[in-house]
Amino acid sequence: MWEAICLTLLATAGNNIGKVLQKKGSIVLPPVSFRLKVIRAYVFNKIWVFGFLMDMIGALLMLKALSTAPVSIIQPVSGCGLAILSVFSHFYLKEIMNVLDWVGITLAGFGTIGVGMGGEENKSSDISLFCLPWLVFSVVVLFAVLNGWLHYYRKQRRHQEMMDFEVVEEIIVGLESGIFFGMSSVISKMGFVLFEQGYPKVLVPIFISFSICCSATGFIYQTRGLKHGRAIVVSTCAAVASIVSGVLAGMLALGERLPSASFTRICLLFGWILIILGVILLVSSTRLLGFLPRSIRRLVKSSNLEKIQKNQKIHNPRRTMSASHV
Repeated sequence: MWEAICLTLLATAGNNIGKVLQKKGSIVLPPVSFRLKVIRAYVFNKIWVFGFLMDMIGALLMLKALSTAPVSIIQPVSGCGLAILSVFSHFYLKEIMNVLDWVGITLAGFGTIGVGMGGEENKSSDISLFCLPWLVFSVVVLFAVLNGWLHYYRKQRRHQEMMDFEVVEEIIVGLESGIFFGMSSVISKMGFVLFEQGYPKVLVPIFISFSICCSATGFIYQTRGLKHGRAIVVSTCAAVASIVSGVLAGMLALGERLPSASFTRICLLFGWILIILGVILLVSSTRLLGFLPRSIRRLVKSSNLEKIQKNQKIHNPRRTMSASHV
């Protein structure tokens, strides 16, 4: 179990850090196209290529983890990718983190330990191909409800001549993208389980292809939400929906169960809760700081200001020395 959790952490680290490196490398690159000149520009950009390779390796490691552990364990742990990305951004990109960011990272870390202590491998999951139509039907019904709700609010917004997204619309788009991310892991796991039960081996690449389609669709929904809505709300709902939908679908469609022992069951449940709280804190820490007492906010701002000045001295020693002479 711990091996699968470590693989998941490595996978989600590769995915998140890889995407950041690709974004950083693409700043000086032209828009993506199939022209030879553009392709060569991307291939010879070391930062972009390294980020792309990390992203691909992360995807392969995630498939390996899903083949050896329940999706109800893998999917919550994958939510810790945001915590790993925050630490990477702090030490490599020199981004300043506040107190709530560190609290979120700590909660995600303890949550991962709780999931590891409470996780039990389900060696025999009695599922059949008939579970897939039920899973698809449930997701279709859920999306029909969410889209109906979304169209209702969009109609209300047009009627009131409002331009900005409402909170409900941001929540719905985030939930939709997160559900697709969660279903992606469940479908991949279903392919591995069916193969272990004696079904044809060709089902594995077929289910993985469906999983990739789900991830791509979720990414499209999330990008649309980030373009029109607030990143805090959309990202939070997507992360939480991904974890919850993965856990529920794993239990209902794949036959995964809570541990039988009380201690391990409590560890697993607390692990899920701590990871979700940690993800929410990491996504919305800046907004939540506004609700803290003024004295604490001043203390946090002053400490962050000292860190910024320290980083400026490290990266611009000449400017610091010239300023001191003046």
